Amino acid sequence: MTARRLNKLATRIGFWVLVAVVLLYAVFPFYYAVITSLKPSSELFSVSYWLDSLDFSNYVAIFSQGSFVRAIFNSILVSISVVAIALLLGITASYALGRVRFRGRTTVMLVILGVSMFPQVAVLSGLFEVIRGLGLYNNPAGLILSYTIFTLPFTVWVLTTFMKQLPMELEEAAIMDGATPWITITKVFLPLMWPAMATTGLLAFIAAWNEFLFALTFTLSDDQRTVPVAIALISGGSQHELPWGPIMAASVTVTVPLVVLVMIFQKRIVSGLTAGAVKG
Repeated sequence: MTARRLNKLATRIGFWVLVAVVLLYAVFPFYYAVITSLKPSSELFSVSYWLDSLDFSNYVAIFSQGSFVRAIFNSILVSISVVAIALLLGITASYALGRVRFRGRTTVMLVILGVSMFPQVAVLSGLFEVIRGLGLYNNPAGLILSYTIFTLPFTVWVLTTFMKQLPMELEEAAIMDGATPWITITKVFLPLMWPAMATTGLLAFIAAWNEFLFALTFTLSDDQRTVPVAIALISGGSQHELPWGPIMAASVTVTVPLVVLVMIFQKRIVSGLTAGAVKG
């Protein structure tokens, strides 16, 4: 009996030690970025893990740059647009793939999933020609198009999996009442799909917010760049100076909204990702 209790206690202690290590590994870089952003330039290279005083000069410096504020606006515009388009197309596609029976449906789903496996670098040159041919170079619409192409497959896959789990009786009742497919989607299925929509929408927002390669390639001027590129281009007073303080302040500024969104929607994210894992 004593040995069993000791084993159980050792297992519990080992579990919490592992949790502490994972938390330290995940949270410490962000914590150090926060305290670095609140240090004056004269203290940046002195190693300390606590703050003796608060200095907001780095935040004042980045927000006094019109280009950084404009980059935040561009990122918000692009990310929200990508989420809206991806969810609209994803919901309609999931209804067709999840509720309508037609030959080749499984093949279509596999093709959609396969598209998401292509790395960005593999399609960069071809997509650049498309963007330039459509006249969308150095335009937020070009980023919206390219981001939607890469976020839509995952959105369709998750929403289709969730759509298949909804009871068929709901759709049959709506059809008996004379509802059109669009009414069925918006009035019957949409209120039930919020967990999956929150999951896919938030992940699409994070992907668009953090994307760097396309934003660097498809934009040219400061007034069209997004936040990741704006942070990468922050420069110091000379070519030999790397302004760590403003860079950390900018990184914290654009990371905090994502952390808040994930904390708000964490339950819906889990339920959306596990949709279809268990039938019952």
